[in-house]
Amino acid sequence: MDRIREAFQAGHKLLIPFVVAGDPDYERSLDIACAILDAGADMLEIGFPYSDPLADGPVIQAAAVRSLKQGTRLVDCLRLVRDIRARSPKPLVAFTYVNPLIQYGAERFFAELAAAGGDGVIVPDVPLEEAGEVASAAEAHGIQFVPLVAPTSGEERVRAIVRAARGFVYCVSSLGVTGERQQVSRQVRELVRLVRKHTDLPACVGFGVSRPEHVREIAEFADGVIVGSAYVRRIGDAADEGRDPVEAVRSFTRELKQAALGAMHPH
Repeated sequence: MDRIREAFQAGHKLLIPFVVAGDPDYERSLDIACAILDAGADMLEIGFPYSDPLADGPVIQAAAVRSLKQGTRLVDCLRLVRDIRARSPKPLVAFTYVNPLIQYGAERFFAELAAAGGDGVIVPDVPLEEAGEVASAAEAHGIQFVPLVAPTSGEERVRAIVRAARGFVYCVSSLGVTGERQQVSRQVRELVRLVRKHTDLPACVGFGVSRPEHVREIAEFADGVIVGSAYVRRIGDAADEGRDPVEAVRSFTRELKQAALGAMHPH
């Protein structure tokens, strides 16, 4: 069963939140993930915490540190996927760096991710030239390999990258690390157009997407919107202030979902 393809065939623009496994602790991260999916998110990206996260800005780095201090290991992240899968039929995509994946063993990692009920993987620091082993191991276990393309990639490179893509293509909306931005880059609209020229796979936009108006704007031209730091910040703030992070993400998800739907049915 291809849960990712089915999600995109539902006829609306997808909201894809990102959370860090084990943040602020295992049980609450499970409840947070399930609350996000129950509140209307179409898919969930689950960051596997890593001590040297090159693509992540300070908000997500801080979440990874919180999680690692709780003792979260890669096996715990896989268990979290399994526990979320037991409570939701929606697609689950692992976001991991290449070092822990290789240390664990690519074949073992993807076999266990598939057994846990995972659907896809994003490995932000593996370049196209070195992605072959990871992509083929993923495919052998039915895990969709989702690559990143950036506004600086250029047409030839975009074409080469999307050839290796499965599931969807992750279009990076801005250069640098993840984090909340004031506005959506104009370049990303052109990037989505370029991706669509070379593949029929859905094009989703992430990095810097943090507000309902961003979601509405991106949903006008992309197939899905990925929101990371804005979720992770709400989780961290709620935990620091003694509030319930589950309620914080539930209401935020409903707000963003309305924005995504509003892009398709403007009043």
